[in-house]
Amino acid sequence: MRYRYCPECGTKLVPGVAGDDGEVPYCTQCEKLWFDGFSDCVLVLVCNEEDEVALSSQWYLPKDLKSFTTGFMKPGETAEEAAAREVKEELGLDLRSVEYAGTYWFDYNSQLMHGFIGVAEKAPLVLSTEIQSASWVPAADVPKAMLPDFPGNAAMTVFRQYIESRSLPMPEIPQMTKEQQEMMLRSME
Repeated sequence: MRYRYCPECGTKLVPGVAGDDGEVPYCTQCEKLWFDGFSDCVLVLVCNEEDEVALSSQWYLPKDLKSFTTGFMKPGETAEEAAAREVKEELGLDLRSVEYAGTYWFDYNSQLMHGFIGVAEKAPLVLSTEIQSASWVPAADVPKAMLPDFPGNAAMTVFRQYIESRSLPMPEIPQMTKEQQEMMLRSME
């Protein structure tokens, strides 16, 4: 988010110099710099002892496509805490372990995604009202159920890490065409 008005007093912001960061929106009334803001989110690939991955569908996904568990971080919680909380809220699962899988900038929504691989015991999935459907899917079938890969797709990057960490054969991962990428961008405007 790019600030144009001061969130505290409503004054129109002007460029202000912030050392090495260059010009940043500045409130002359509050004498405060307002750096661009963005959302921190978690993306959790949840797997079980049978090398299955929990995939879910939500309203914002194209029909018939699924994804890993995602959600926004709350103030005061770590990324690991947010990952465990989102999995518990959305799927009703307790994670036995959570392994950090990197950060990824999701340009389409200006979000910083914190990727994780979470391990849970295989159990029935208890869905929150946010989730339309969810199921355990064999790892080899995961790419067929998700969006095709595209530049900046954190989910497929985390999936590749999971496959490599388990020494499983890498399944074929479909690639999104340029036309599909453009259509996806238009749908997010």
